[in-house]
This record gives sequence, structure tokens and C-alpha cells, in this order.
Amino acid sequence: MYKKQMKIQKIVCLLVLAASVVVFLYSLGIMTDLYDSLYYTIPNKDNLDRSRVDGARVYYDMQPFNQQFLKFSIGLILCSVLLFLTNTNTRRRYYVSNIVAVVINAAINVYVAVWAHSRIAEYKAQFLQVDFEALKKFAERQHTLYTESTFWFDIHIAVFAFAIIAVVLLIANMIWKFQLMKEEKQLIEAGKGAVA
Repeated sequence: MYKKQMKIQKIVCLLVLAASVVVFLYSLGIMTDLYDSLYYTIPNKDNLDRSRVDGARVYYDMQPFNQQFLKFSIGLILCSVLLFLTNTNTRRRYYVSNIVAVVINAAINVYVAVWAHSRIAEYKAQFLQVDFEALKKFAERQHTLYTESTFWFDIHIAVFAFAIIAVVLLIANMIWKFQLMKEEKQLIEAGKGAVA
């Protein structure tokens, strides 16, 4: 049973790392459409209220969030690497360092998912206030991207669902590991009792 569990724990640790990389890539891509369609609509970056398209300031309003999100996503990658530094992916028995690595990964992933979801929902609502008719005319004149798509706002649900599922599997793996360790200890104690 340990062999099967150890194969799964390797996969789960890689899954947590992959999820953190996906969050990182998402943090790089979330502003793509906003930049391509809204950046040039505000000629003076010092006066965001003077825009050629009403509501276009959402691009600039999102900048501090995006910078923080990028830092958090790098933090997620570093936390997932902690699983490998503590050998959580290969250890037959878990120690305090492994428990700490699992708990940190679970806590950070859940925190970032909740934090980002609330802000992304706010910015999506703000984006939907853009004067799309004026944006379309601007895009045709200036040959810039015109989009009403909320894809980059909506895809965060799938991205964070992947991250949450990965850490749920990580915790489930840890519980399974403790169960196997407990059973192993009982067998050893039963063997010692039989010898005595």
C-alpha cells in the first residue's frame, strides 16, 4: 500500500507545483486584453478621468492589484517548491517539516484564491461599465483591439479551482499517509508483542 501511496504523493506534489505555475501564467495574462484595448484610450496617465472612452480607467485601476497578484503567484511557486525541499514528494514517513509544508501550501493557496476572486469580480464589474460603443469607434479609428470579452476575468474560476483541488489532494494524501504510518506502527508493535 505504501508504494501506491508514494506514487500518488509524487503526482500530487507535482500537481501543486503545476497549479502554482498556472496561477503565475494567469497573473501574467490577466491584463492582456485590457492593455490591447484600453491603454491608448487615456492619453494622459496623470489624469485618468480624461479618457476617450468612459470606463477605460479600469486598466489603470487594476495595476496595483496585478502587481500584488504577480508577487503572490511567485510566492505560490516558492511554497510549492518547499514540498520538494522537505522531500514531501518522496518521504516514506512524514515529519514536522512535511506537515508544515503541506499546511503552508494549503493556507496560501486558499488565501490567494479568495483574495484574488473578490478583486477580480470587482474589476470585472468595473470593466462591464466601459462604454463599448465608444471603444468600438476608437478601435476602428486607431486600429487597436476591440473586445467586450470577459474571458480573462472569468477563467480565474478554473485556475483557482485547479489550485484548490491540488491542495485538497495534498491534504488528503497527508491524511492517508498518517493512516498508513499508524497501521505500520500497530503492526510493528504487534510483531514485538508476538516475539516477547
